[in-house]
Amino acid sequence: MKNFFLIVNKDKDKDMHTAMKLKKYIIERGGMCYITSINKHHDSNDNSYIYTNPDDVPDNTDAILVLGGDGTMILAARDLAKLDIPVLGINLGHLGFLAEVDEQDMEGTIDKLFQEEYHIESRMMLEGQLSGNDKKIVALNDIVVGRSGSMRVIDYNIYVDDILLNKYRADGIIISTPTGSTAYNMSAGGPIVEPGSNIIVLTPICAHTLNTRSIVLSPDSKIEIEICEDRHVDSEGDGRKAYFDGNTSVVLNTGDRLLVKKSKQDTKIIKLRNRSFVKILQKKMIEE
Repeated sequence: MKNFFLIVNKDKDKDMHTAMKLKKYIIERGGMCYITSINKHHDSNDNSYIYTNPDDVPDNTDAILVLGGDGTMILAARDLAKLDIPVLGINLGHLGFLAEVDEQDMEGTIDKLFQEEYHIESRMMLEGQLSGNDKKIVALNDIVVGRSGSMRVIDYNIYVDDILLNKYRADGIIISTPTGSTAYNMSAGGPIVEPGSNIIVLTPICAHTLNTRSIVLSPDSKIEIEICEDRHVDSEGDGRKAYFDGNTSVVLNTGDRLLVKKSKQDTKIIKLRNRSFVKILQKKMIEE
């Protein structure tokens, strides 16, 4: 690898000092580096908004370097999934599950990439499609159905492979990948899953029933969430939405069905060492 596309989170590298240092190091060793920056706090009402345009990535790019943290990596993975280019995260914040390289190790990391001393790990993604809409939206972590601006519960039916699994009354539902199992899913009491696994996890959020357990499904499962009638839906700020990785959202109306299944696209993450997921989890637990 010698041609890199560097995505910089300007919230964490405000003066671009770290990014320019990294670019200089790559060029000095005979490589190429194109830099683009994002601001995660960008506030847009346009649900089609992307942080990094795939058309900006040069055709000869060998790897995408993400300077920020897990959140920045997730945005990059979603925006650039169709390019099928491996991604490496350089962590400028707290220990994460995705961004495995610390800032002080980034130059040594570039040396390893030049010397082909790495392996690539594939992570499954989800895709969601609203009934009557051809647009499919991908997610690396999760797809969440919830309320916008309200704590009122949602009534919805869950179908798995066209069979009614259950009717829920809850604050929402999380459909998670193994990668996303340590995010919102974990906070809602769902299971932590080894990230290289191939499964889908359904976790109700504060269900108003006795049946509140998470359900683990095969990656081939086809999940449909049907939105039931709601007398509060016309109240200002009470709209129901589907959120993709906590970023992109679509409005859900009574009778809508959101189809969720494993995406044909995946995220390829560059790994430089066999860093045990259990070790990472142990360290995160100690930090807590």
